[in-house]
Order: sequence, then structure tokens, then C-alpha cells
Amino acid sequence: MSRTKKIVIIALLVAQALVLYLVERMIPFNFGIPGAKLGLANIITLVSLFIFGFKETFMVVVLRVLMSNLMGGSISSLLFSLSGGLLSFFIMYLLKRIGKDKISIIGISIVGAVFHNIGQILMAAFVIHNLKIVVYLPVLLISGVATGFFVGITVSYILKILKNTGLFKINY
Repeated sequence: MSRTKKIVIIALLVAQALVLYLVERMIPFNFGIPGAKLGLANIITLVSLFIFGFKETFMVVVLRVLMSNLMGGSISSLLFSLSGGLLSFFIMYLLKRIGKDKISIIGISIVGAVFHNIGQILMAAFVIHNLKIVVYLPVLLISGVATGFFVGITVSYILKILKNTGLFKINY
């Protein structure tokens, strides 16, 4: 893949992640769990991970988080998004590399969602200087498993479609 094509695809992925982020912000649905979200932008992170590799997906995650926070975030939301997003990305990347034939896309997505919550709780504990907030983690983990499952199924379908186009070499 040429450098120009790669840059264009990365830009498109970031744009798609931003649209999904904005759509998710407009959904009035309340899970009854403060801080729980669908994680629609993580669909793009996972797709990027299977189209590209570490460096390109890292760029997608960082650009998405920075740009989404420019659209209506705060310093604290930036910290929470970066901590959750980057920890989730690193774990998903490791699982994809190490557990190639043993872990499904859905499994990688679920673990990524769980570690996204762990990253955010750890950042919250750091910001408020109190580890007691970790007691909230089991509640977030339940929502993380559910949303990770949904994201994983979605990514599975997207990757099958992309693979059938012949435009991308999907690494799974």
C-alpha cells in the first residue's frame, strides 16, 4: 500500500471514528451506569488494527481522542479518553499478536472494552487521589463486556465485507 493511500485511509478512519463519537453523544439512552457508553468509536480502532498494525492504529486512536476532545471535551475527559483508549489499544494489539488463532475478534473486543474501563478507573483514582473508586469497576466491567460483544460482532461483519472487496489485506 502506498504512503499516500495509507494516509488517506487513516484520515478516513479518524473521520469515521469522530462521526461515531458524535452519534453516540446524541443517543439519549442512559444505561443507568454513570460513565458507561456504547464505545462506537472503538469499532474503528478494531477495524484499523486488523487493516493496519500498531503504528497506524496508534495514530488513529490518538487523533480520534484529541479531535473528539476539541469538539467538546475537557482536560479531564481527555485524560480519561486517552488512558482508556491507549490501554485498550495496547491490550487488543497484544492479544491479536499473541493469540492469533486462539482469540476471536469478539474476544479481543470484549477484553479491549474491559481494559478501556480499567484505564479510566485508574486515571480517576490518580486524579482524585483515592483508590476507593476501584469498587465501581465491577459495574463498569459488566457494561464493558456487553458493549465489547456488540462492537466485536460489528467489526466481524465489517472485516468480512472489507475482505470481500479485495481492497484490503485483512490480518485475522
